[in-house]
Amino acid sequence: MRTSEVNRTAMAAVDGSGDSPAAAAVSELIRTRIRPHLRELARHGSTARLQADPVYQSLAADLRTVLETPETGGFAGAPAPPRPRYRFLAWNIERGIELDGQMDALRSHPYLRTCDVLLLTEADLGMARSKNRAVARELARELEMHYAFAPCYLNLAKGAGVEYHAEGENDLGLHGNALLSRYPIGNVRLIRLRNGIDKMAGREKRLGSQTAIAADIHFPNYRLTAVSVHLDANSSQRHRREQMAQILGELRRCRRVIIGGDWNTTTYNSSRALFAIAGFARRVLMGVDHVIRNHYLYPYRYFERGLFELLEAEGFDYRLCNRLGERTTTYDAGCPKTRENLGEWVPGWCFVFIRWSLRKHGGVCPLKIDWFATRNLCTADPVVIHDVREGRATPLSDHDAIGVDVVIE
Repeated sequence: MRTSEVNRTAMAAVDGSGDSPAAAAVSELIRTRIRPHLRELARHGSTARLQADPVYQSLAADLRTVLETPETGGFAGAPAPPRPRYRFLAWNIERGIELDGQMDALRSHPYLRTCDVLLLTEADLGMARSKNRAVARELARELEMHYAFAPCYLNLAKGAGVEYHAEGENDLGLHGNALLSRYPIGNVRLIRLRNGIDKMAGREKRLGSQTAIAADIHFPNYRLTAVSVHLDANSSQRHRREQMAQILGELRRCRRVIIGGDWNTTTYNSSRALFAIAGFARRVLMGVDHVIRNHYLYPYRYFERGLFELLEAEGFDYRLCNRLGERTTTYDAGCPKTRENLGEWVPGWCFVFIRWSLRKHGGVCPLKIDWFATRNLCTADPVVIHDVREGRATPLSDHDAIGVDVVIE
């Protein structure tokens, strides 16, 4: 299929099954034109070398089409009724590796089942680590919701850390962010963010960049713009602020806005291992107890202050729509999965130091990295849902879900 044909179907209306024509078009493009060359492209150790490769140059237009084409669809039945308030959920679903458990929770959990709009980050499409499933599409079908999926990366590897051991091979190899709604979605647009590091330089080689997905939600008695955002993990505080600035720049004409997702406000410059190690040593000198109480759970006070001040300068509130000071994930020094994933770019000797520094905390460090921000909206009852992660033999994700109600004034 030619690139132009994919573009013509990209934002077409969904068919009777709820599937997007763009989904089939992009899948065919990857399988027939791109996938035969992925192994050759993966040999390059930098984006500059990749882009100089004649094979890459011959595929550049097709790759742009794949990464710039949102998948949209809908499985909603009867129109949902108007309500005096609407419930939003933001959740990093960790690729959708535990998709069946996540579906069950979204159907049956006392809070999750009441949510009207889901802002999801880390959703796979055709990745071996998540059994090559279409995570956003399957969730929308199961929950009878409208959906939009933004591809961020075309992966040339199975993933990072323990993900390399996943059975099978990638099918489509796409990974991105999504937005699901019980109410119609319109004006879907992608906001591509600048990379903080070269995505071809490490073991997990990827084409693309983090991409926020924005759409207008058409409630019967209200309209607003919702944005699902995942800021780069391997980045500096300044770069995360710059990525947020890109997003806010695209939203200046939108009056009522809610932004939610995983902003990776760890307080660290994680663009290079050396910077992260030096940053950790500094925090140990500041006092681990002090940093946990005053910084890891309140990143806006100092280390990530620029990002949050930017939000306020653009008219956004984050204080009333979040549970301030409450963890949304934890670093567990004793978790083998965490050790292997982080061990890809942090030297092994560092883990002895980390375990020692957290000895009074059971080897666990809480972090607040998942957030909402709103403009011209009245919000109420923010929550952090810990039981999707904590107290389970198999956590549904490495992140807690966060929720908030938007009250119609």
